[in-house]
Amino acid sequence: MTTAVENKFVHIVAPREAETVVEDTVTPAPNGVVVDIRYCGICATDTHGYASAALPPAVFGHEWTGTISAVGAEVTTVRVGQRVVAGVGPACGACAQCRAGHAANCDLAFAEANGITDDAPAHGGFATTLKVSARRAIPVLDALSDEEAALMEPATVTFHAVKRAAITLGSIVVVQGAGPIGLLTAQHARTAGAGRVLVSEPSPARRSAARNLGFADVVEPGDLAALLNDVTDGLGADVLFECTGVAALFQPSAELVRRGGTLALLGYPGTDSSVSYGDWQSRELTVIGSLAYSHEDFKGTMTLIAEGRIDVKSLHTGTIGLGELVDMFDELDSGTSTHAKVLVDPNR
Repeated sequence: MTTAVENKFVHIVAPREAETVVEDTVTPAPNGVVVDIRYCGICATDTHGYASAALPPAVFGHEWTGTISAVGAEVTTVRVGQRVVAGVGPACGACAQCRAGHAANCDLAFAEANGITDDAPAHGGFATTLKVSARRAIPVLDALSDEEAALMEPATVTFHAVKRAAITLGSIVVVQGAGPIGLLTAQHARTAGAGRVLVSEPSPARRSAARNLGFADVVEPGDLAALLNDVTDGLGADVLFECTGVAALFQPSAELVRRGGTLALLGYPGTDSSVSYGDWQSRELTVIGSLAYSHEDFKGTMTLIAEGRIDVKSLHTGTIGLGELVDMFDELDSGTSTHAKVLVDPNR
């Protein structure tokens, strides 16, 4: 079924300058779909992209969910009327990584996650509709609400990171930063079998959000070392998830990890970092970087949310329309906002 629909979208034309565009028609490619956007979440990447105008167009507004309104002639995996979320396709089997047997690191899926494929959308999900490859539209389980579906993408980012860290049962885990990524990471770590999860966060509102999710060991950054020392008798964390992206914290974070432990990096720094190579080597740290996700990560995350083992809905603190987007970016970029996760409803 192929139809044409009107579309309105917001994109960045210069640092801190957004433009609203209205297209007469949107028609899916033969292997693509058109999605009527229900919600699109705002994340720190979007905020930084607004300030710098440095994001690929498809990445600005990458946390979307909606309903398929049109499909291309070659599409057989999804149908009109189906709820979907933004994702990446399965391993392609043809790229260099797949041919070498590394399907979990498929080049095509990685490029899809970063909005740099040849068929990447001309804009992201800050729109009424989105034309996108059918590979990237992942069906939503009926058990999930639209709000939960809109939070699927960041929940999957953190699922992927915790999976890569390979937490063992009973591990002492530290999560630095209690923004949406940190709060989701802490929940996934708990689900993965962490014995105790310590959360470090400077914002009182975010510390409160962590406690409301059932985490008892929530402290200001200046109190983390003392608490960790007490909990581990001076040993250090088995796994530390760095979720702030503050480059200056990389070496201090590593020093909180026990010898032979794991430093897992989620926050994405905008500047270079200085670390002690000798310290990391002599203490035999395992350092794991994590970016985005794979197709199967969405399946696992969706199941956890549907079963109530991960709470994403409580992170939703506000909903705005497309016309309020710029003001919200300014608020979020100010560092004073109390919001955790804001969703954009393009029909509001």
